[in-house]
Formats: sequence, C-alpha cells, structure tokens
Amino acid sequence: MTLNELNKYFNSFLKTENFPNDISLNGIQIQNREPNKKQIKKVAFAVDACLETAKQAKKIGADVLFVHHGIFWGQCQTLTGSFYSTIQEFINNDIALIAYHIPLDANNPNGNNYGIAKKIGLTKLKPFGIWRKMPIGVKGTLKKPMSIEELGNLLISTTDKNSSEKNLWQKPQFLEPQLFNFGKDKIKTVGIISGGAGDDVNQAVEEELDAFITGEFPHESFHFAKNNKINVIAGGHYQTETFGVNLVMNKLTKDKKIMCEFIDCPTGL
Repeated sequence: MTLNELNKYFNSFLKTENFPNDISLNGIQIQNREPNKKQIKKVAFAVDACLETAKQAKKIGADVLFVHHGIFWGQCQTLTGSFYSTIQEFINNDIALIAYHIPLDANNPNGNNYGIAKKIGLTKLKPFGIWRKMPIGVKGTLKKPMSIEELGNLLISTTDKNSSEKNLWQKPQFLEPQLFNFGKDKIKTVGIISGGAGDDVNQAVEEELDAFITGEFPHESFHFAKNNKINVIAGGHYQTETFGVNLVMNKLTKDKKIMCEFIDCPTGL
C-alpha cells in the first residue's frame, strides 16, 4: 500500500468531505518521496504532530505518522525556527504525516467521542454537540446509574469490560480526571465532546443531561455548570483524544495487516 492509497483508505471512513468547516488541513500534510510507489510497511500513531513524535516515529522505523493534531491549520506560516525543525525531521527521514482533526473527533465508531462512549458503556447513542454547524459529539444512557467518581474511574480504567478490543490503548498512562460534582448523585445520561470543548457544557444543559465529559474545563464555565447543576468530568485534552488514533490504528491493523505502533507523548493537560 502506497501513501496515497493509505490516505484514501483513511478517508473512506473518516470522510473529510462531511466536515467543510474544519479549518485544519485533513489528510496528507507531508508526503514521502514517492507517494505513489513506496510501499508503507509501518505506521505510527500519535495525538500530536511535533518534533518529539517525529523523532519517535523515526526511532521505531515508521514510514508514516498518523495524528489527530497536525501542523497545518489553514493559514500561512513561515518555515522558520522550531516549525522548520519539525518539518525537517519528517522530510530528512522520509516520514509522511497524515492528520485528521474534526473527522476523527466525530467518527462513529472509530473517533474520540464514540470511543469514550464505548469505554464507559454508553447506550442509545445519538449525535450531540454542534461545532461550526457540524455535529461532533455523542450522547447516550449508561447501562446503570453511577456516581461521578465511578464514571471517572471507568473512563480511565486500563481494562475495558465494555469492548471486545484487547488492545484499545497500547500504553495507557492516564492521569486522574477533574471531577466537578455539581449535579445528581447518580448519573444516567451523558454527553461527550473530547478535547477543548469545555465551553460546550451549555449544550449538555440545554439537553438536560446529567453529566458532560470533555477534555478541558475552563474557569469561565465553572459557575455556569454549578448554577445549572450539571456534573462535569474533564479527562484532559490529550487523554480524551487518545481514543480515536488508537481505534483507527486497530482498524488499520485488522483491515490491512500493516505494522502499527502508538507513540504515547502525554502533556498532562
């Protein structure tokens, strides 16, 4: 499989065309020297494209790095300083870069939000969370009501009783999530938007959900959530966005039998 064939495979289910308002440049951001000839033997997966993950991709012998956060975000940028050094690492080592941002957040079943829903055993799933007129999150009902502490522990558990995937994460190093116990003692309905979506707690309130799971929860949303008596779990921007890249990695391994490896590069944020 060549680089262009690999990207066509990813887009066959991530479907960038369904997300026209995503300003990030989804798909191939840096090609290899022969995108129509060189056979891809190993693909690395990471949350972020950065100098560190590029170096790790070289270390493990990857031909391609697939990420959620790429390095091009729809605007011109000079190739200078650390930005140049990052791109140089890819080009000098003939490592291609593929990034999928909002399509990877929203994908069902291989995206960040549906991955979290699967992890916590959410049922009766429906689209939730509108960003730039695009639905990117998911909401649903827990199989049994539970406390915010139980839900938080389930989110970061290294075992996954609700999934048939034995290798959902290769190297889980999850930190304790922030728990904001503002609502019901027993949670039944949950809305999920990974990453930096804490401001979207208002959408969970509007839909009268018991809890909202996101990555980052900002100061300015604290009192709004408290006044509206909704529970909030902030699982970390990085941690909540490890789900999609790992699920896509597992899918590629099964579908195409290509060697894959997850590069864990946590920020603690």
